[in-house]
Amino acid sequence: MAMIAGAWPLAALAAALLLDRLVGDPPWVWRRLPHPVAFAGRVIDRLDVRLNRPEVSFAARRRRGIAATALLTAGGVLLGAAVHAAAASLPLGMALEAIVVAVLLAQKSLVDHVCAVALRLGGGGTDDARQALRRIVGRDVTLLDEAGIARAAIETAAENFSDGVVAPAFWYLLLGLPGLIAFKVVNTADSMVGNRSARHEAFGWAAARLDDVLNWIPARLSALLLAAASALSGLDARGALTCAWGEARRHKSPNAGWPEAAAAGALGVALGGPRRYGETAVDGAWFNPGGHRNPGPDDVRAAIRLIDTAWALLLALACAGAAAAIALAR
Repeated sequence: MAMIAGAWPLAALAAALLLDRLVGDPPWVWRRLPHPVAFAGRVIDRLDVRLNRPEVSFAARRRRGIAATALLTAGGVLLGAAVHAAAASLPLGMALEAIVVAVLLAQKSLVDHVCAVALRLGGGGTDDARQALRRIVGRDVTLLDEAGIARAAIETAAENFSDGVVAPAFWYLLLGLPGLIAFKVVNTADSMVGNRSARHEAFGWAAARLDDVLNWIPARLSALLLAAASALSGLDARGALTCAWGEARRHKSPNAGWPEAAAAGALGVALGGPRRYGETAVDGAWFNPGGHRNPGPDDVRAAIRLIDTAWALLLALACAGAAAAIALAR
């Protein structure tokens, strides 16, 4: 029992990482069942509609947003604790928990979506590539040329590797399913209401700030993983570290700049720069400004190999940790 208890989270994470990468989110499953993230999104949307009323003052909407974020976080913790207790009581509970963790990871989904952009760019279909990119970014892609599409795809690959893989894994190892589910709920709330629009600047403030806190360590770990993966992939590991350390803070987000800057340095491309989100123009900083500014499909494919190598490193660390925990328990 001590062996199982000590190795449980690491072994479950290793199995979940592998299951997610091989299987991902099969559409036939989620046509029959509500995906947990989609369910959380419906709850967040309901709270937004009921509490974030335009006739209420800015201060009151911020207080309501704080209360909603606290409620969502507490709900995630309680749900995670209940699922873990149920899994721990079953003979194959570790396998069940690994499946739950796999559902909340996003490596295969990320790779598949970014691959779709690279495939369409490689085929010369800029319009098709924009459509594929639109599925994974929040920015306006209408006027992006091939280089702009490639940059956006690379940036998304790096940032979502942190948000969708490293951060969930980190919080699962630190606090188990309660930490993982609470993180996913907060991250979903941030993506839905954590923007600076007139509607959400007050109500989404708490979700955005809490998401910043929860991603602070994972973002920096992601940069380290990407740098290590660069060394294994024949890319510029020193450039990844130098760029992340020296330039990540230029990003308007306290976290997104770390994996993006690491990827820019590793690949030798300039990422970031101006972009649009709806009607809002953002004068973003450049990462690795001395890198080439006309990336294409080959650079996107190199980014995919980079994040997959970083994923493999994370899997190897989880496997090594589980083996060490088992050995120490004997």
